Amino acid sequence: MKVKIEESWRRRLQEEFDKPYFEQLVAFVRSEYARVQVLPPGHQIFQVFNACPFESVKVVILGQDPYPNPGQYYGVCFSVPEGVAIPGSLCNIFREIESDIGNPMPVSGNLDRWVRQGVFPMNSVLTVRAHETGSHRNRGWETFTDAVIRKLSDEREHLVFMLWGSYARAKASLIDTSKHLVLEAAHPSPRSADHGFFGCRHFGRANAYLQSQGIAPIDW
Repeated sequence: MKVKIEESWRRRLQEEFDKPYFEQLVAFVRSEYARVQVLPPGHQIFQVFNACPFESVKVVILGQDPYPNPGQYYGVCFSVPEGVAIPGSLCNIFREIESDIGNPMPVSGNLDRWVRQGVFPMNSVLTVRAHETGSHRNRGWETFTDAVIRKLSDEREHLVFMLWGSYARAKASLIDTSKHLVLEAAHPSPRSADHGFFGCRHFGRANAYLQSQGIAPIDW
């Protein structure tokens, strides 16, 4: 199957695109777009892949579902477009960054500046019905994004994986910890950030690790 995605990713993921589960996933997603409002707009499903080629990835941040509210999600996990109010989880991420490394709270929740530096914020599920969190779970996206994690683990070295919350932390088994740094904490959601996300210091730790490997740190 032909999928419009940045070429470095297409080469590595073509074997997934050719599998029966992916064809079934595409059929499901197309039928959803045809009859209900689905987020993000179709051309933005692979936004983070198109903006951050395979060889450019330095830090992987794993999420679960896209924001379900129209106008928020455009294909980059945790990020929102310029001018959109900063969601609670992202606000807590910014609070932790300020506490950890001193960068002040930004006025924008758009994380494209991170992506340009090699941060790869990816949801496990890449589409969702508007206003229906989790509505596209268990349709095949998880199989695909697990393959993405394995591909990064197998073919790259010295990446940082940030796994926040029990769902993301379960993905640790896909990652070769002998050549990558895996950082785990509670989810930054307002419901759970006080239970182990605040104080995790992942952003300073990530930069220290990258620099120890001769890799430029992230300007968080």
